[in-house]
Amino acid sequence: MAGIYDGFAATYVRKRDSFDLTEVLEGFTSALPDNGALCDLGCGAGEPVSTYFAKLGWDVTGVDFSAGMLELADEILPEMMTVLGDIRDVDFETESFDAVTAVYSLFHIPWHDHPGLFARVTRWLRPGGQFLFTYATADYTGYDEFEGTREFMGQALFYSHTTPERLRTQLATAGLDLVDEQHRTIGGETFLWVTAARPA
Repeated sequence: MAGIYDGFAATYVRKRDSFDLTEVLEGFTSALPDNGALCDLGCGAGEPVSTYFAKLGWDVTGVDFSAGMLELADEILPEMMTVLGDIRDVDFETESFDAVTAVYSLFHIPWHDHPGLFARVTRWLRPGGQFLFTYATADYTGYDEFEGTREFMGQALFYSHTTPERLRTQLATAGLDLVDEQHRTIGGETFLWVTAARPA
């Protein structure tokens, strides 16, 4: 998968212009401090999420498994600290971040691996910190639970998700409170957008 993203890094950045996340990000940041620290999991080339937070004056750490994407991120957002790695393997100090995002990335790893990541996100967040992520559902795959490939930009990409009900249980077990969930259609694709929080 990292090799696929390396291969279409520049094309993907151009395509991201069709995904306007302004409304989502404005809503998410309205409940956050004016300044803080963000961890963007699956940051890609740094647009639009990392760039949006950087323009607000936040310190941004971006994680991605595609070296090609991170090379673009270094050009687009040189002030962002980038980490090359699988989001399932990276780790940070306890209470390092005021917010964590995983936009269009979480569904590319097996849903059985999500609980471990959720537990680490809880630990990374400061009390009251929030976690925004995109989750695939039957709206996208056609199945209540799915693990397999779907075509994206001419490539077969791996997708995985369980049911929203089981997802909520995973979040609660990890110590995260569900704040909001909405099915949103952006750029012609419908996903479940979820906000969860570490209790204050």
